[in-house]
Amino acid sequence: MRTVIADLTLAVEVGMALAALLYIYRISQTTTVSLVTPEDVEDGRIHILQDKPMPPYVSIVRIHGPFLFGTTETLLEQTGDVERYAPIVILRLRNMTAIDATGLHALELLSERLKRSGRTLLLCGARDQPKRFLERAEFVGKIGPTNILPNVHAALDRASEIHDRFDGSATSSHTT
Repeated sequence: MRTVIADLTLAVEVGMALAALLYIYRISQTTTVSLVTPEDVEDGRIHILQDKPMPPYVSIVRIHGPFLFGTTETLLEQTGDVERYAPIVILRLRNMTAIDATGLHALELLSERLKRSGRTLLLCGARDQPKRFLERAEFVGKIGPTNILPNVHAALDRASEIHDRFDGSATSSHTT
């Protein structure tokens, strides 16, 4: 009995240490260090909301930082009452550095709640790791590839297209 408890305790400790190392490794993969060039500044302009008109049929929600286990509850709390949102919800992912399965689950729940309420979800500005993760998990297919946009400017254009096509009622636009 003593050997089983000692081995089990050791196994749990090793498992926790390995999980911590894996977490540190994954977070480190989201960090970049680079020289900002004039091209970077120009490329960043299409992501900025300043001086962009905000149509009344659009709500914008943004995620900053890693969207991992332990942080996803914030999204669910902030979007608990979908009735306060416009018919088209743009989720800005430009500053979301990483996502895991828990984050994906939170996005799926949000997408389902918005869809049930007749709203359309658009994603924009996803960085490499989140973008690849969402593609591998087939989340893109759930909201439609035309609803995944490279930046907020393109998302606002897509929102205008959806609004014009459906007279502001985005009930079936998630599949277009």
